[in-house]
Amino acid sequence: MKCDKCNATIEQGEERQHNGQNLCEDCYIDALSPLKACDPWAVHSAKSLEKLTGSPSTLTPLQSEILKDLERNGPIEPPLLLQKLGAKVTMPQLEREFATLRHMERVRGEKRDGKVYWRLW
Repeated sequence: MKCDKCNATIEQGEERQHNGQNLCEDCYIDALSPLKACDPWAVHSAKSLEKLTGSPSTLTPLQSEILKDLERNGPIEPPLLLQKLGAKVTMPQLEREFATLRHMERVRGEKRDGKVYWRLW
């Protein structure tokens, strides 16, 4: 069986039903928790956790790589950042990592000349 959204192969019994579609686990999770980069509660939670622990949040290797690229090269359009990262990540995964970094107030988006750029906070 194939996922109706991403066409990944799904083993029998592992498919998830959502709005009449057969989805793989990743697409099902994405459908149930849509991406929200500007989420005040997520920002509050991330900042509260940093205050509680007394240290900055731990980053994943991909999040660290995104921050290093932005530090070195400045603001970038998301598709160009995706190209730089190569086959390590898909655009939905990159957007989810960006949203997490946004909640930590490490990065943000801005519009320039009608284009969206990601940049350091």
